[in-house]
Amino acid sequence: MKKIVTLLTVTCFALLAKANIKLPAIIADNMVLQQNTEVALWGWADAGETVVITPGWSKKTVTVKADEKGKWMVNIKTVKAGGPYTISFAGNNSVVVNNVLLGEVWLASGQSNMEFFMNKTSNASYSGVLNYQQEIAAANFPSIRMIDVPNKVSDEPQQNFSGTWKVCSPATADTFSAVAYYFAKGIYEKTGIPVGIINATWGGTPAESWTRKDVLENNAELKPIIDRYKQQCDEYPAAFAKYKIATEAWKADTSKKKGAAPAAPMGPTHNKSPYKLYNGMIAPIIPFTIKGAIWYQGESNADRAWQYRTLFPAMIKNWREDFKNANLPFYFVQISPHRSQNAEIREAQLYTMQTVAHTGMAVTTDNGDSLDIHPRNKKLVGERLLLWALKNEYGEKKLVVNGPLYKSMEVKQDKVELSFSNAKDGLVAKDGSLTEFTIAGADKQFYPAQATIEGNKIIVWSASVPNPVAVRFAWRNIPRPNLYNNAGLPASPFRTDDWQVSTQGKL
Repeated sequence: MKKIVTLLTVTCFALLAKANIKLPAIIADNMVLQQNTEVALWGWADAGETVVITPGWSKKTVTVKADEKGKWMVNIKTVKAGGPYTISFAGNNSVVVNNVLLGEVWLASGQSNMEFFMNKTSNASYSGVLNYQQEIAAANFPSIRMIDVPNKVSDEPQQNFSGTWKVCSPATADTFSAVAYYFAKGIYEKTGIPVGIINATWGGTPAESWTRKDVLENNAELKPIIDRYKQQCDEYPAAFAKYKIATEAWKADTSKKKGAAPAAPMGPTHNKSPYKLYNGMIAPIIPFTIKGAIWYQGESNADRAWQYRTLFPAMIKNWREDFKNANLPFYFVQISPHRSQNAEIREAQLYTMQTVAHTGMAVTTDNGDSLDIHPRNKKLVGERLLLWALKNEYGEKKLVVNGPLYKSMEVKQDKVELSFSNAKDGLVAKDGSLTEFTIAGADKQFYPAQATIEGNKIIVWSASVPNPVAVRFAWRNIPRPNLYNNAGLPASPFRTDDWQVSTQGKL
């Protein structure tokens, strides 16, 4: 009899363990769900198991059945911003998610300038945002939450990750993405609506790492990325052996001029691997319902800037498809001046804003550091991204969100007249005469030019170019331009010509 009871007990425990409902990390205590829409909720249970979901803001329960692999997913209607709420999930066991807010959910992604913490004490090369001690001490916003997706390289799309939602406070804000924090803080202070940020970032990564594999494979301009990567993986064992020898020699060198450490070769686990960060860090958050995305990246694609004109829009389209929102707002930062960043990457970003609907670009030519690729004034960046969201998503239609943008040119004898959009209230030369204009004739040789503002136009000329055909503005790695509009926003670098540039044809 004792054996029978024991057998029954073991069987019952096995059944209970098998039947447990499991939720992904992103559906957890302290999360923010998108308000006034239908949000996706999902998880795992036994094949065929019925899961009953009860959201705290509604008296209606929703029932869903797990498929043959145990996966279930359902869309649930949310109401206007508020909370906190609980959500219960009941099957053969029950799970309750607590302290849930309804509000606005944004995905923040890119490389190190988006990853940059409010106080990045673990990396001596960037010590935190300007006035980080005071900023963190004042960061008492329990309606702002953030979840970090851990860095992960993966051959196949992942279904989950390890992470928790952090409630913003002086005790937690030090590890918030700084740009995302200022962006979220601005939304909350302007609207009173809770804000959730999903932080999926990794320093030093190119856009192809964040793009689905088939998107790269099926585009003639992007397929060379995959082909090159396959070759690099084939050559990796030999390349890694040489890297180890070089690294040991570098470590043994006591010279003060030994230079930078050898760079690790590209291989199957490298964070620059194409498509593998998409698999490891974007795929697991799909199909979580988001309002939009903010993006700060491009530095790692500057050497292939012309290709970025194709790659970046393809990545945006990829994400919009996967989040099932063709009009998903996508706001990004134009790369700041730095010795490693050419004008062509900024042009590729400008081209994306001008050709891809529902995008916006924050110009940061006044926020660069020639020696530090991580400018510490992240507040300026977050607040310029915020302008786009406030105007397009939160009803502040009268906001000016961008600086002057080149529109057209007209040659008048020995001078060029430039017209701009976003300049109807006038143009401003901040701190003196206009700078960073160059001019060229048919020989394509550019010379420094004089420039003056006439209403909402700019007149450019040089005694060295009596028959001008083209003008460029802030067209170098470290420009120091001073052209703004009356809203205090800087002009994007531009060129009037379509002559071949150095990265054109580089795939």
